[in-house]
Amino acid sequence: MAIDCITSIQHSMVPQQETKDEEQPPLVFDASVLRHQLHLPTQFIWPDEEKACYDVPELAVPFIDLRGFLSGDPVAAMEASRLVGEACQKHGFFLVVNHGIEKKLISDAHLFMEDFFELPLSQKQRAQRKTGEHCGYASSFTGRFSSKLPWKETLSFQFSDEKTSSNLVKDYLCNTMGDDFEQFGEVYQDYCEAMSNLSLGIMELLGMSLGVGRGYFKEFFEENSSIMRLNYYPPCQKPDLTLGTGPHCDPTSLTILHQDQVGGLQVFVDNEWHSISPDLNAFVVNIGDTFMALSNGRYKSCLHRAVVNSEKTRKSLAFFLCPRNDKVVTPPCELVDSCNPRIYPDFTWPTLLEFTQKHYRADTKTLEAFANWLQRKRN
Repeated sequence: MAIDCITSIQHSMVPQQETKDEEQPPLVFDASVLRHQLHLPTQFIWPDEEKACYDVPELAVPFIDLRGFLSGDPVAAMEASRLVGEACQKHGFFLVVNHGIEKKLISDAHLFMEDFFELPLSQKQRAQRKTGEHCGYASSFTGRFSSKLPWKETLSFQFSDEKTSSNLVKDYLCNTMGDDFEQFGEVYQDYCEAMSNLSLGIMELLGMSLGVGRGYFKEFFEENSSIMRLNYYPPCQKPDLTLGTGPHCDPTSLTILHQDQVGGLQVFVDNEWHSISPDLNAFVVNIGDTFMALSNGRYKSCLHRAVVNSEKTRKSLAFFLCPRNDKVVTPPCELVDSCNPRIYPDFTWPTLLEFTQKHYRADTKTLEAFANWLQRKRN
């Protein structure tokens, strides 16, 4: 497998051109090989203006204590919603603690993630993501892009909060990887259900902070159709030349991230990059483009990225809350008036997802580009 990987890299560094005789073999991101390479394939080298910087200030993000809110304390709920609202107006990032998620569930999710990504590449490829799809195993974005590739592997799968899809995660992982992955599937089924419940609680706080009522967004996201992603960033011998994840805003509604103890998350605020240090007791929460549209631009979807290092693997668990496929993303009437006219057209989440998978690489202008694309399509 190592020889195959090196051969693929060498072939892929030749300028691509159409040929009738044979196609060039695709670039393969085999972490077991590339983590030791002193010379990075050019596809992973980012432009100078986008390359990683490590000496960055810490971002002042509020710690939202959910204990009082979850126990039904109205005063604690008001204070939590106030802090969430302030953060979302500034940059859309905050941390939640005392969230009620069992430590063992989080620990198991990290352990099983490590087990999966340490498998030989050929076994991981049993779950290979197909072109144009968002679920499955992806070794970087080698099948989709030819430059500015991220230094990472991912495993993504769909979660549904609908009662008729109660074992969707477990069934997908067992069907894809085999019956030996039953416990693996059970762990992530439980983890996704816990993340969905936590997301709905956060949506209550967001509704309170925007003045549309505690239940408005919670009801909107009930029976959500969300995405779970396991992120694995192997060491890189030249980490200053590449990025684990390039600068982007999440196109989804809400992201709940749990980092391991290896830092790497950076957020772009006030024209400079800031870090968010890992805290095993906290989840990092941020607003995505879909919720920015739901709030009529009141709350921000913020640019962020991940950097890698030369010594340690970094892992993170990301749950992306998304509305049910038939829900129309439109802001509540309380957030639209003569001073705050509509910014974005109505859309459904599958339409935005298709746009990011087939037509556009998510970046700082995803929602703006999507709105323009949608208008042209409708006209």
